[in-house]
Amino acid sequence: MSYKEANRSLSPPTQATALSEVLRAGIEASTLPLSLPLLMLKAPKGDGHRVLVVPGFLAGDRSTAVLRRFIGRLGYSALPWGLGRNNGGQLQHEQLIRRFEELVEDGDGPISIVGQSLGGVYARELARLRPDSVRMVMTLGSPFGALSEMTSHPFLFRLFKSMSGVTPEEAREQRLTTDPRIAPPVPCTAIYSKSDGIVSWESCIEYLDTTSENVEVYSSHIGMGFHPHVLHVVADRLGQSKEQWQPFERDTLSRRTIFPSPEGSVAAS
Repeated sequence: MSYKEANRSLSPPTQATALSEVLRAGIEASTLPLSLPLLMLKAPKGDGHRVLVVPGFLAGDRSTAVLRRFIGRLGYSALPWGLGRNNGGQLQHEQLIRRFEELVEDGDGPISIVGQSLGGVYARELARLRPDSVRMVMTLGSPFGALSEMTSHPFLFRLFKSMSGVTPEEAREQRLTTDPRIAPPVPCTAIYSKSDGIVSWESCIEYLDTTSENVEVYSSHIGMGFHPHVLHVVADRLGQSKEQWQPFERDTLSRRTIFPSPEGSVAAS
């Protein structure tokens, strides 16, 4: 199925799911203080490499503060995107590319990129442009597979168009010449939730390859940046060897309970 056909075949989250987003995110945030000590105890220790964290649409670095603080405590160098509020515009996307190139020029090896929602779409595009400089990409509820009025909350779609002057699909076509569902040539982990109240979860999953994977969590869209289960996956993935990447394993009873068997997808046609 082509990318445009995929856009037409998917549907946005239900209104009930969308309306419960804020409440669910608040509950998820309240569980973090109790979960954090165990998360830190079980997480692999960081090797100090740089991790750029890109926020979602209409969000800025404050929205990723918990995630960056967690990554920093693990032993990595967590970097903000530093471009204010993400308005989805082409100019800001170009600024992100320049910021990334400046980070690359500073040295210290390849950079991992973690992007939430629209930030994950940007993360994948950076990896396509500079695969030699990207260690891995993680997306949190990022609708890279299809982003249109049919796959996202209608209000959000209209707001994006009013702020950027183009639809999300038109913005993507300005930047990409390939099917965005195909993973860039670096290890990619797509974290998604079937109870996402902002974007269609089907638009957030990878076409599976030897270095791409999907990990399902029980989470709201807003709460992915501080949900304990998401942080657990982020820590596990960042701890992967650069030379011998392996997919996330549901190899214990607790993991099989917490993380459903993820959806897979065949190669794009």
